Amino acid sequence: MEKRIGLVSILILHNDAVQTVNAVLSQYADSIDARLGLPMRHRNISLIAIVVEGDTDTIGALTGKLGKISGVKVKSVLTSYKEDEDGDTSHTTKT
Repeated sequence: MEKRIGLVSILILHNDAVQTVNAVLSQYADSIDARLGLPMRHRNISLIAIVVEGDTDTIGALTGKLGKISGVKVKSVLTSYKEDEDGDTSHTTKT
């Protein structure tokens, strides 16, 4: 299965969802290359941006679980970068 690289943005609207979000992210730690968290306490929201690398099924499962958490909004974007099981890479462009 092909690996992809992408970004996932997570907006947490309710502080009681933070622990659940962190638990899901821990389950997918092998697919997360980087994480940036910004707690905006004065606005009572938190933002998390993660860089992911994995197959589309795994990334989709991660974002799907996050999106089912009450008070959480999730958006993702995947690059056209692809890596197959042999490590061969390609960059396709959309016109």
